Amino acid sequence: MTLVPSHPAAAKTCTLKLVDALAATKEILLIGIKLLEKHLIILGIRGVPAAHGGFESFAERLAPWMVERGWQVTIYCQGSATGRRYEDTWQGCRRVHVPIRAQGALGTIEFDVKSTIDAMRQNAVLLTLGYNTGFLSAYVRVRKRRNIINMDGVEWRRAKYNKIQKAYLWINERLAAASGNVLIADHPEIARHHASHVRSDKIRMIPYGGEAVCSADKDLLSRFDVEIDSFFTVIARPEPENSLFEIVRSFSRKRRNARLVVLGEYAIGNAYQAKVLSAASDEVIFPGAIYDQKLLHAFRLHSRAYIHGHQVGGTNPSLVEALGAGNAVIAHDNAFNRWVAGNAGCYFTNEDECETQIESLLHDGVAIHEMRNEARQRWSENFTWERVLTDYHYLLESAL
Repeated sequence: MTLVPSHPAAAKTCTLKLVDALAATKEILLIGIKLLEKHLIILGIRGVPAAHGGFESFAERLAPWMVERGWQVTIYCQGSATGRRYEDTWQGCRRVHVPIRAQGALGTIEFDVKSTIDAMRQNAVLLTLGYNTGFLSAYVRVRKRRNIINMDGVEWRRAKYNKIQKAYLWINERLAAASGNVLIADHPEIARHHASHVRSDKIRMIPYGGEAVCSADKDLLSRFDVEIDSFFTVIARPEPENSLFEIVRSFSRKRRNARLVVLGEYAIGNAYQAKVLSAASDEVIFPGAIYDQKLLHAFRLHSRAYIHGHQVGGTNPSLVEALGAGNAVIAHDNAFNRWVAGNAGCYFTNEDECETQIESLLHDGVAIHEMRNEARQRWSENFTWERVLTDYHYLLESAL
């Protein structure tokens, strides 16, 4: 029995069909291999769901987004309830729980080292959030893995760090910048900063995102002794570069018949935090750290304005979230805050100017209305999660 017809024309036709079939099979196999390669590993965070900071909240949104678009996503989580490495699934994502022995910063370094070594055993695109262990990015580069790094802010400029810590962060920033295949800057100023020491064509600018807050239960605020539209909110870590002392003292200079709500964990035992507490009048309240999203939405939506004292950083999540809630903004005057808030903000460089802006917005309803409209517009044009996650998806697809 012959497989190919003896007639020349028939044989030629059969051969062409066989070639076409093989070509189609090859294409299908290549597509299948490409799909198998759509594996994203997220490094640099403590895990999901978010319980620590902006990067965790971002990963909590990005990971399911990528899963819905056909990607396998692996996220490493710091610590293990069992004391041993184990895996589970969260919203379609693979979580790897890594036990650690050290505490504090050393524990984070131990976790990053273990996670990175484990990630090297897999064929995946890496997304590293932050550069605090940038020396590991150099190791990844030596192993010839594709590594996209979100370079966060200029961490070594923060006042809370001593000289040794700043030197460590500076070195790791440069190692990460040199080693990453693509660097993500979340702010034009961050992009300009890194363009001074790496090729500008390896930098992509993608800001942080925030959600819209259009409604919130005002009754949730009843226990805090605040009146709707008669209080200002501050949401920030109590650290010197966030201007908490200056904001509290400027608000407390005189009676205002309004409230300043300062969210965050404050303790007398911490020298800076104690200074902030001692500067507060009885119109300033400290409800503590609040993570309940419904309550946070209520504070944002029903406040007179949001005060943002951050002096360094990129696209700060708290400021973006204020824009999403349509907040008028009083912000420290620097290039980071001005680009994010734009005309939704009024700005200060010292306590006198901060008090002037507070007093002005307390009594100028027209300005408040205009700034709130600007905030919504600024958010919708630049900081929606859909836009931010779409940009990440496109970047990660191109990394394949």
